[in-house]
This record gives sequence, C-alpha cells and structure tokens, in this order.
Amino acid sequence: MTQIISLAATARDRAGKGTARAARREGLVPAVIYGNKEKPVMISLDYAKFNRELHRPGFFTHLFEITLDGTTHRVLPRDVQLDPVYDRPLHVDFLRVGETTEITLKVPVEFVNVETCPGLKKGGVLNIVRHDIEVFAKASNLPEKIVVDLAGFEVGSSIHISSVKLPEGVRPTITDRDFTVATIAAPTVKGEA
Repeated sequence: MTQIISLAATARDRAGKGTARAARREGLVPAVIYGNKEKPVMISLDYAKFNRELHRPGFFTHLFEITLDGTTHRVLPRDVQLDPVYDRPLHVDFLRVGETTEITLKVPVEFVNVETCPGLKKGGVLNIVRHDIEVFAKASNLPEKIVVDLAGFEVGSSIHISSVKLPEGVRPTITDRDFTVATIAAPTVKGEA
C-alpha cells in the first residue's frame, strides 16, 4: 500500500500563462486538480516542499492529500511539466481519486535475492525486460513497487508475469499474453584474437 503525503495549497483565481508566471515568481508551482466527476480546481504549491516530494522515489505511485481552504483532496500525480533548461517543475496535474477509483499506473519493478539466485551465481546475467509494469489498481491499494524474487531461477530462465506475486487487487493491463519481465542469460565469452 502506498503512503499518503500531505501538502498545503493556495487557490489560484485565474488560469493562463500570466497567472502561472506570476505564481512561479513568488516561489510557487501552479497546478490543477481534476477528475472524480467534480469541477477542476486551480492551485499553487510551495516550490521547495513540492520539489522535495518530486525527487523522492516513487513520486507517481504516491497518493497526496492536498489541503485547500480547509478542504482535503486525495489526489494522484499524473503529469509534471519541467523547464527544459533548469529541470524545475513548471506545472503539475493531479487526478482526484476516491476510495473505489480504479486507475492505470506504471509501477517500478524491484528484483530481490540477487545474491542467492543460482543462475546468477553460475555467471548468468540478469536482463531486465521491463523496469516498470502497467497495472490496474484501486486508489486505496496502490503498490509502490512490484517485487520479483529471483530465488530458484537458473541460467536460461525467463521470468514471466505469471510467476510474479502481485499485491492483492492489482492486475496487469496486458492480459492477452504471459509477458516476460526479465531473463537470466548465459554469459558471453569473448574469444581470443
């Protein structure tokens, strides 16, 4: 289950480039909250606090509770526009979610038991086919990562999605085939010239 991070916001009265630039000059990041069949809300976030959260691992898999004028909105970040030169956030889009909202999300894959994997101990090489997996999940049950256990895999093994234990209530978006997440390939040896 994902952690919920709290952020405070201030309301923006208008949309547009001029208003957004003025907010950035004041040390704020313009943003919008939309979805869940409610009216979009234009907000501004403190740059330093938001930038800190943006650079933590798993930013797009964390739920946020944004407080605006005493009202709390539970949201999921969907897009961040960055300055092409300075790599600073220019604008953020948040999707408002309810407890039963089911969303599509890319979740990073983490490989465990690398040291005890028989195939890797014999000199095999782990070839990661998918660094993240797109899944369907309820907003209340978002996984921060998908853990793939390498224990028991030999050289030549393919690790398919069917052999990965997904968290309860989480299912992959690709359902028509048993796709490969990683393989353990035989080492290549360069011959003498």
